[in-house]
Amino acid sequence: MGKVIVVTSGKGGVGKTTSSAALGAALAQGGEKVVVVDFDVGLRNLDLVMGAERRVVYDLVNVIQGEAKLTQALIRDKRVETLYLLPASQTRDKDNLTEKGVEAVIGALKANFDWVICDSPAGIERGATLAMRHADIAVVVTNPEVSSVRDSDRIIGLLDSKTLKAETGERIEKHLLLTRYDPARALRGDMLKVDDVLEILSIPLLGIIPESMDVLRASNIGSPVTLADQTSAPAIAYFDAVRRLRGEQIPVTVPGEKRSFLGKFFGRKAA
Repeated sequence: MGKVIVVTSGKGGVGKTTSSAALGAALAQGGEKVVVVDFDVGLRNLDLVMGAERRVVYDLVNVIQGEAKLTQALIRDKRVETLYLLPASQTRDKDNLTEKGVEAVIGALKANFDWVICDSPAGIERGATLAMRHADIAVVVTNPEVSSVRDSDRIIGLLDSKTLKAETGERIEKHLLLTRYDPARALRGDMLKVDDVLEILSIPLLGIIPESMDVLRASNIGSPVTLADQTSAPAIAYFDAVRRLRGEQIPVTVPGEKRSFLGKFFGRKAA
């Protein structure tokens, strides 16, 4: 059975969809079978980031409502044969997602894929709680800003109360992905430093994605950054994050600084 990852945060615009696509593409390039599921019903951007917007015929809601089979809705990536997309509906709303329907879809995907990555919508409402409900691992995406970190802290609380693991007395494995980090701005005090974010959220650090135009350029051409430019700083950071998801203990280097994090902030199961 495959592992289910939810990529989540409370605040919009922090890089969840970009990160879902980048992590999915990086995992698939390692030979594992990966599907990325867009839970942002009504807005749908994951297909754009993955360059598959013209290939969407059926979507997640069609499958849940019995209007299409799962195999009809899955879109296979043209660049990496083990990478698939299950798009969201652009014409329905989140009320069309049902608990039983989501459970059935995730169960079927777990049986056929090594990794199921759920790209969660922003906020704490129905779409977000359903996206995280069946997760084995949560990647909490946050920017080094007070409002983003505060909202992520709220999401961590939901992960510990609203997931199936929480209901059965287990604790979901949680990791922090810090995006759009600019060391110069952090040094000037214009954004939070890595230590500050870690102190507030107290979950293991999966990776630090530096602020870079490479991410925007990749999105504009419809490609995950881990496919568009594998030598760019953001791509390297995502590839390292994937190695940590697989269980490798490699240090997380802070951009612009010589120090790195290992041990205290990485390598332990999230509380």
